[in-house]
Amino acid sequence: MVTGARALGLVRDELFATIEQAEQNLERFILERHCSSLLQRAVECIHQIRGALSLIELTGAELLAQEAFDLVMDIPAGAGGERDEHLMALCHALHVLRRYLEQLHHQQDDIPEVLLPVINELRHVTGQPALPECYFFSVRLDLPRPASHCPDGQPYEARLALARRMRQMYQIGLMGLLRGNNVRSGLRLMERALSRLDSLLHDRPGARLCWIGAATLEAFNDGALLPHAARKQLFAKLDRELRQLLTNADYEPPRSILKDLLYLAALSEGRGARVTALRSAFAMEPLSYTDRQLEETYRRLTGPGVAVMQSLSLAIQEELNTAKELLDLIERDAAESDAYARLYVQLGILAKTLVMIEQGAAGKALQAHLPMLNTWAKAGKADRQGLDKLADAILYVESLVASLERYEGQESPVGNTASGHEAESFASHLLMEAHVLLLEEAKSGLVTAKQAISAYLDSRGEVAHLASVPGVLHNVRGALWFLAHERAAELTGICAQYIQVQMMDSHNMPTTSLIEVLADALSSIEFFLESGALAPSPGRPDILEVASDSVCALGWRPVAAA
Repeated sequence: MVTGARALGLVRDELFATIEQAEQNLERFILERHCSSLLQRAVECIHQIRGALSLIELTGAELLAQEAFDLVMDIPAGAGGERDEHLMALCHALHVLRRYLEQLHHQQDDIPEVLLPVINELRHVTGQPALPECYFFSVRLDLPRPASHCPDGQPYEARLALARRMRQMYQIGLMGLLRGNNVRSGLRLMERALSRLDSLLHDRPGARLCWIGAATLEAFNDGALLPHAARKQLFAKLDRELRQLLTNADYEPPRSILKDLLYLAALSEGRGARVTALRSAFAMEPLSYTDRQLEETYRRLTGPGVAVMQSLSLAIQEELNTAKELLDLIERDAAESDAYARLYVQLGILAKTLVMIEQGAAGKALQAHLPMLNTWAKAGKADRQGLDKLADAILYVESLVASLERYEGQESPVGNTASGHEAESFASHLLMEAHVLLLEEAKSGLVTAKQAISAYLDSRGEVAHLASVPGVLHNVRGALWFLAHERAAELTGICAQYIQVQMMDSHNMPTTSLIEVLADALSSIEFFLESGALAPSPGRPDILEVASDSVCALGWRPVAAA
């Protein structure tokens, strides 16, 4: 059974429609508190959302839906102003959930950690404790630390006295971190203190906490992790654990704080000696995301959705069309005397708008030409070379704006272009657009073929329904070869041959079971394209293997995996 991000496409439309219904019902209930049916419909929608996410096993999204369901069930009909915080938190959670699923549909990269802030927001309004950053992180805590040489010549009491001083050193660094003064210096001081504590107390079980803490602080500093409030609280909690370590000879550190620290070590991009040894000792694999990516992704999730980006893209496109018309008039010497000034003002405003919506590359591309436009406005004429460069810049911006919706939640392939290279970027974008169009045409062709096969089956072998299918599938095959999906192309070609030979040229209609197997093969290829044509990886099944097995079941030659 296909689950996770790849299964989202199976329920995407219905899921998004249900989320929209839940949002609309909650928004109306906020205005019409007396209408309990609105709240009940919202409860039903959120229950359906939770069930769908549970079915496709999206862990983070399912947990968010569960917290939202628990919260909405706690709101009574006719709730007054005392429940405003609950209702606003619910609306925000549904917005973030929808944005997360939109992004997941594009990127196929499920990162449940990015949902923890909004999950904890829901838990906060219901008085529940926040979930830790490491909630979705898995690591074995019982693995032994590597052997190390620790000096032990001093008597225990002398070492303990020095250890107390090291805790004071840690506290000094911690105060700097908490107050935001000399954060990096404070982190280095804390790291040094824990390293020394580890050396001094190496013969006590609690020293494990100092070893992990020192490596984590090294990673925190070198990897430039963001000093969030929760992380400051973690290091303050670590200080309280140090007090226990220094007063209790049998102290064992809590597993929860060890896991919190190890998660930060895994999240950091630091490559210091301590953190490298720590990752090796705990067999921690690199995470698929960085701290900055988490921050940036959450910022996008709380920002405008696809519908807003569509409207914004349309408005900017209208401004660009007006600018192109003015530029065309200037090139043909048919412009009015104020055309240069109007173009200067219009592109200046548009550049600022693009920078405001974080399309800095596009904004800078226009800003780079403003001095030239100002010169034209004063002189009342333009030069041909400058007009060509400005036209390239406008085409580049137009291509980027057109991709705002398609690449929403991702980095646009034309998003970082140096001034003066807009033409090359535009050509690359056109190639990307051609790839996207070919992919859409291939998916459309597969749908057409399946519909024709269904009609053939319903008509009990009326060959006329299949007249165009081999040609359509051969076109799909060509598109897939161009897109470098050779294995999918070969499988599609075999399906086309089977239809031609066994269903059209033969006088005997294949059995229903064989026709269903053929449909399985085409559906598998279609799902391969719908899921972003992802290559197989450990833990993720190869959907094209299903298509290959179906082709074999049809009695045609097997296709080897690419």
